[in-house]
Amino acid sequence: MLGPDEQFTCLSLSGGTPKEPNVIKSICLRLGPDFMTDVVVVETSDHARLSIQLSYNWYFAVENNSEGASKIFQVPDFVGDTCKSMASRVRGAVAGTTFDDFHKHSTTIIHAAVFGKDGTGNVNKNRQFAENNLVITNVDIQSVEPVDQRTRDALSYSVQQAIEITTKSQVSALSGGARACLRAQTRRPTLWTSRDVAHRGTEANARHEAERQAQEAQGKLERQRLKDQVAAEKEKQSLLQLQAESSAVQVQRPLRALAFLSLPRSIPVLSRVR
Repeated sequence: MLGPDEQFTCLSLSGGTPKEPNVIKSICLRLGPDFMTDVVVVETSDHARLSIQLSYNWYFAVENNSEGASKIFQVPDFVGDTCKSMASRVRGAVAGTTFDDFHKHSTTIIHAAVFGKDGTGNVNKNRQFAENNLVITNVDIQSVEPVDQRTRDALSYSVQQAIEITTKSQVSALSGGARACLRAQTRRPTLWTSRDVAHRGTEANARHEAERQAQEAQGKLERQRLKDQVAAEKEKQSLLQLQAESSAVQVQRPLRALAFLSLPRSIPVLSRVR
């Protein structure tokens, strides 16, 4: 129960992915276990920018006394502060590695950055914040994507090459019996019957004949198109010639009329015959 001088305090926590401040409003503080997700943009030592989505598992280690219970409220926005602290650690760790090293050992690098290492060089099992007794128990790397499109294409190509190399090495490392079985499976298509060979030959001949007919039809269509184009050009030239002749006639007609009017005329003398 609240005392006469007490009132509820509304908590304003960061939310969304990536985290933004003042997104969640709540009057209760959950002790966990729970998780929070954030997106961190990092840059390697060879200037490859990556977008990493991380999920942190956490809980509050509450002590059995009033001082320990009130300690969890010392950080108003523990979500935003925790994500900022973890993002800073991850960015610092990735900045000292190349893209190739991070692509191969991303899990080890991020876990070491989040949890730290003990005196013997081993990664700690968790990280506890002394300010509010928040304990991070695990970090899940949900996705790692290059920000630059060219880097994304290069990564996809390298992954494809690695898969092909691994497949070839596994095939070359097969035992003698497995190799014999593989060779038998490889040569199995040659054990066709004469009927299968004749059927496949008929299919191939029909396919070749269809392709030949299609090419002939395409050639005829192209020749007809060229003939039509030549005929159209001839008709166009005839039309232009007729238009030029018509324009010349239209220009010459008023000139002839003007010339006719400008000629001297004699007045005829009419004699009356009696």
